[in-house]
Amino acid sequence: MVLILHNIISGAIDCLYLAKPIIFYLSGEKLKKLYTVIILLVFFLCGLGYFMLDLLAYAAKPASNNTKEQVFNIKSGSNFNDVAEKLAAMGLISSTFKFKILAVLKGVDKKLQAGEYRLTAAMPTALILKTLVEGNVRLHRLTIPEGYSLKQVADAAETAGIISKDPFLKAAANSTLIAKAGLKADSFEGYLFPETYYFPTGVSAEYIILTMFSRFNSIITPAWRIRAQELGLSLHQIITLASIIEKESGDPAENPVISSVFHNRLKLKMKLQSDPTVIYSIKDYKGNIQKKHLLANTPYNTYRIKGLPPGPIANPGKKAIHAALFPDNTRLLFFVARKDGTHQFSSNIKDHNKAVRKYQLRKKR
Repeated sequence: MVLILHNIISGAIDCLYLAKPIIFYLSGEKLKKLYTVIILLVFFLCGLGYFMLDLLAYAAKPASNNTKEQVFNIKSGSNFNDVAEKLAAMGLISSTFKFKILAVLKGVDKKLQAGEYRLTAAMPTALILKTLVEGNVRLHRLTIPEGYSLKQVADAAETAGIISKDPFLKAAANSTLIAKAGLKADSFEGYLFPETYYFPTGVSAEYIILTMFSRFNSIITPAWRIRAQELGLSLHQIITLASIIEKESGDPAENPVISSVFHNRLKLKMKLQSDPTVIYSIKDYKGNIQKKHLLANTPYNTYRIKGLPPGPIANPGKKAIHAALFPDNTRLLFFVARKDGTHQFSSNIKDHNKAVRKYQLRKKR
């Protein structure tokens, strides 16, 4: 902008300099006309220079001192004029005309990025324009706790204002996207790593899923993959086991012990008999497992099937995955929940039944 103003002033001086030899040879009426043209030109250039100075001041000045943050959304394909009008209507800029001229002179009137922005009227106009051009969009925080299921992740993404849950769930079960990720699974259940993420509104479900899956891959080290092979389990089976451990555990310190119980049962070809796997198959779970649920013939009912279910029942965290790979060395086969969220472990059915009477039946009475 300063360069443009400098060129205008330089141009005016050059015009006067070039006119000197012409004025020397002119006289009378022609000289008066030339004077008139020169005067008009000088007035025009001075006016233009004043406008450019005013535009510079406009660019550096905020619309007001109001620091209240406003959410400004540019939809894909929005017209620049509409964007300018909306900015003015929200009080974020003081002049749509000057804003348009500023954008044209900067060559960015067709470079505004779609998205959701956090803007205030106290921001200089030039900064608002720069923000919209560079795409510094508003980011929504998405926190996924350990043990969240795919449906819970979708609900959290919708609650955070990032994306609706239906397209998210659809993408998470998309066979093409699953194949692209190199997974041999029916969905991304178990592979959306629990962590805090930041996404803009309008981002695709595929982008969110692959971002979480990329984080998962960064956690699974080559040494862990080798460890899974040593245990005679695929990575998918390890993540499935880790998801069960995650749902069973109320205290991460118990993860390796719980893991040992399930590993021991797998070796002995005992049924895992894990309540969370049963719950995973229940639609609209009301918080109480009934006898009919335990008898239901589903792939995830580990009271009916032997071995691991076909896939994860939740998205496990790093500690649960580590526990699945490195269980404690025990002979434990049973556990029952205490009142404080921890468990009583047993190596035989007799001790287990005592623990059930102590911590479960007494609790019910």
